[in-house]
Order: sequence, then structure tokens, then C-alpha cells
Amino acid sequence: MGQGKLIVLEGIDGSGKSAQYRRLCARFEEEGIAFRHIVFPRYDQESSALIRMYLGGAFGGSPSDVNAYAASTFFSVDRYASYRTDWGAAYERGELILSDRYTTSNAVHQGSKVPEAELPAFFDWLYDLEYNKLGLPRPDLVIYLDVDVETSLARMERRQLKHHTQADIHEKDAAYLERCLRVGHLAAAHYGWRVVPFQKDGEVRALAEKHEEIFQIVRSVL
Repeated sequence: MGQGKLIVLEGIDGSGKSAQYRRLCARFEEEGIAFRHIVFPRYDQESSALIRMYLGGAFGGSPSDVNAYAASTFFSVDRYASYRTDWGAAYERGELILSDRYTTSNAVHQGSKVPEAELPAFFDWLYDLEYNKLGLPRPDLVIYLDVDVETSLARMERRQLKHHTQADIHEKDAAYLERCLRVGHLAAAHYGWRVVPFQKDGEVRALAEKHEEIFQIVRSVL
């Protein structure tokens, strides 16, 4: 049947990505669109052990304590394991895969540690590592959900209070999140991602209205 399609929703913490991912999954089911959904990182799997250590501060209390290339490999190993043991066969049979985060998250989060002049080389290294060296599928579409730092931090705080969780070393560093936002736009331009604004006419967009834009973008590649 040939390879399937891989569609990725991307955005920093507090961008509304998880809410839009859930809505998109539900819409696929309503429309009768067959798909498989995956989420990264896979915190409940052994392959994410180094990710959990890194985000928990075992290698240092600041994201910058682990360089972009080393940290990227932690997440790459988790994706490789998931592809080989979970969804790879389905993708190779031609199925549609919808992913909440992917290699694209490393471009944004780890790219924020790289001097801007070196970002194109880092972006190319990252995609070469995962799609050529490791043999993971390259996405057919990446949708990047934009946000600002204030909204991101406020949403994360509400989420942590609701679920009684604590911020990891990424989430608690506002300056780091600001760099991620800047790098996210650079990555989107470099790779050709589709950017979905979080505001319209100066106001935060309604979930349903933003979902409709996302769904129409996705449907255009199916």
C-alpha cells in the first residue's frame, strides 16, 4: 500500500496544542476518518528515561545545562522506540498518523539553546538525524500553534493547579520560553510549517474557531 501520512501538531507549553489535538481527534472520528494518534514524549515508557531525568533536573536545574545536541538525542531515542514498537507498521501499511509533538519540538525547544546564526545548521542536523540516520518518517504537514509568553505561563499555571503538578525545568523558565517562541517562528519559516495565530483582531481566538482553521488545513493534505 505504500507509506501513510504523518500530521503533527506543534507548539510550546500553553499554546493550546493539547486541546486542539483532542478536538482534531474527535473531529476525525466524527467524520469517519481512520487514523492512529500518538503523543510525545512517552513518559510512561522506558525509552523516555533520559527525558524524565533531563526535565526533572537530574542533569542540571536549567535547560542550558544540557546542550541542544545531547538533549535532542534523548527525545530522538524515544521516538525511534515508539516507531519500531508501536506505530511504524501502521504507517508503512499506509495509515494516517496524527502526532501531538514530534521531531519538531526539538527544533523549537533545543533550538532555543543555539546561537541564531547557527540555527539553520542545527535545524538541518536535527532532521538529518531523525529522518535519514534513524529512518523515522518525515511529516507531511506540521501545524504550529502560536502563542505569547504571558498566555503560555498563565495557561501552564492553571493546568498545574488543576492537576496538582509541578513545572519542569522548561516550564518554570520564562526567559527560556521567550527564546522558544522566537525560535519557533524561525523553525516554521525554515521548514515550511503552517502557523496558526492565537489572536484575531487583538483578541485570543475561540477554541472552536481555531479548530475549524486547523481542520481545514489538515483536510487539504488528506
